[in-house]
Amino acid sequence: MNNLKITELLSKFKDGSIDINTAVQSLSGNSGHCNESDLFARIDHSRTDRCGFPEFVYGAGKNFDQLNSIIGEINKNGDSVLVTRLSEELYIQLKEHHDSIEYDKLSKTLILNDGKIKAPKIGNIAIITAGTSDIPVALEAKHTIELCGYDVDTLFDVGVAGIHRLLSNIDRIRKADVIVCVAGMEGALPSVIAGLVSCSVIAVPTSVGYGASLNGLTAMFAMLNSCANGVLVVNIDNGFGAGCAAVRMANTLNK
Repeated sequence: MNNLKITELLSKFKDGSIDINTAVQSLSGNSGHCNESDLFARIDHSRTDRCGFPEFVYGAGKNFDQLNSIIGEINKNGDSVLVTRLSEELYIQLKEHHDSIEYDKLSKTLILNDGKIKAPKIGNIAIITAGTSDIPVALEAKHTIELCGYDVDTLFDVGVAGIHRLLSNIDRIRKADVIVCVAGMEGALPSVIAGLVSCSVIAVPTSVGYGASLNGLTAMFAMLNSCANGVLVVNIDNGFGAGCAAVRMANTLNK
């Protein structure tokens, strides 16, 4: 619960609109009533204060009724909504009930900002991909970071197969405070970038590549064994996890 909400809550207690028990329950994150979403999901409304970003939603495996209720509950609390791995069919159904939602077909991501992000936070976050086929995973990271209040600089298709493409943008890359590097195939790009910059590099292996890429395992092992010290590696195709990691790092600049 942010300071504005706490102030509003205490004002209501002061003028007698709520009693002390209701105030205590609200401050502890327990409103004392059961929402429809409580039957299948327990929304973590205090995650922003604890972790620096709201509770986002993994869409795969959830049906329309569940997602419709969860989205409404998160938005009602004043948080932005992000649903990852969502089918276009479910988005079309949800659009009929939530006018402000947007959908990115490439990353299969639903976004509901609704004007909640007022101004960018301090911090330069860059997302770089080795190839065009890595862009869907990169966009998942991008949407995650932007809904947490940061601007994102994207640089796509600059992999090691044409190293001149990367080196011609090195000044731009070195302006970043955090870099998310997305690559499939042999997963070499994060090692190259980490050897050229001083900021944190988060490596995202993708399942892009032919047979011996083993659906991303080859890229992941290469990144884990990087000879560039300090490269951080998330799970295969996990743009969302990389976005959250970048936000945690950038949040330290805003404390």
